[in-house]
Amino acid sequence: MDDADGDAHDDWSTRHSVFRTARRTAALVNALGTAPDAPTEAEMAAVEAVLREYGESGPLNLSAEDVRAMRSAAASLHDVFAAPDVDTAAHRLNRILAERCGPLRLTVHGGGSPWHPHLDSDDEAPWAEWLLASSCMALAVLVWDRQRPPGGVCASPSCTHVYVAIGGGADRRYCSRRCATRERVASHRRAKAAGAV
Repeated sequence: MDDADGDAHDDWSTRHSVFRTARRTAALVNALGTAPDAPTEAEMAAVEAVLREYGESGPLNLSAEDVRAMRSAAASLHDVFAAPDVDTAAHRLNRILAERCGPLRLTVHGGGSPWHPHLDSDDEAPWAEWLLASSCMALAVLVWDRQRPPGGVCASPSCTHVYVAIGGGADRRYCSRRCATRERVASHRRAKAAGAV
């Protein structure tokens, strides 16, 4: 293999790493939301932007029905992120894997990528099936590797976004610095107001 082939393989591996796939899962769960009605053009554009950011190329051909089905998958994945402990996360993942994912298979997408595992039914599976299968695989590996839930739901009462917990140290509580700062400022204001009474 020459250097150009090695660089292409490294790029593919980086774009499809477990952590990147888990982060893509969180980004899609957050972009998809849980609204039962038909997705707006802005929501469709947000989902497509996440897919592009995480390496999808070519025409995506996302339909409103695709996004609606992806929302159902996202709701199941949100439940995994909301698990209070590793046992609950594992049981929720096991349920999804048993009920909604196919058997493990290897694919090269017609020679366009290195061999890698899939849990969806086919390389041309619907978007929702792909989202659920690839996400469950990444989240299952994180649970297996870290023996902890793969992430969490933002602790801010005004936010329902999920996040991936990566690394050691103190448990993460917020989906972003913005939510953490907003809650810290609100707490400071409440304490200051209570002290002024």
